[in-house]
Amino acid sequence: MPDIEQLSDACKLLGDKMRLTILSLLKERELCVYEIVELLQTSQPNVSQHMRKLKAGGLVKEAKKGQWVFYSLYIDDKPFLHEFFQHLPSQKEKVDAISCEDLNCCD
Repeated sequence: MPDIEQLSDACKLLGDKMRLTILSLLKERELCVYEIVELLQTSQPNVSQHMRKLKAGGLVKEAKKGQWVFYSLYIDDKPFLHEFFQHLPSQKEKVDAISCEDLNCCD
């Protein structure tokens, strides 16, 4: 059972529209920063700032593949968020329409 501090921290992270959208995208599959930038039509520094907060908050994890970093949703250790994430709108169509190959990144 999470304590008040853990719940408060999670709510702060989830309370930002951009971070919530990023988490919704990552619910579909692992993405690199450039895919997220393209999907959100925002700058790379903006996405990186949000990713840093989400990673520090323990909601995402990163995996390096060569020189590239890929992010994925990580809520396995936060069962209190599982039902919440079931209610996030699907971003599957958007995520499926983009790839590193299309963006010429992460090769």
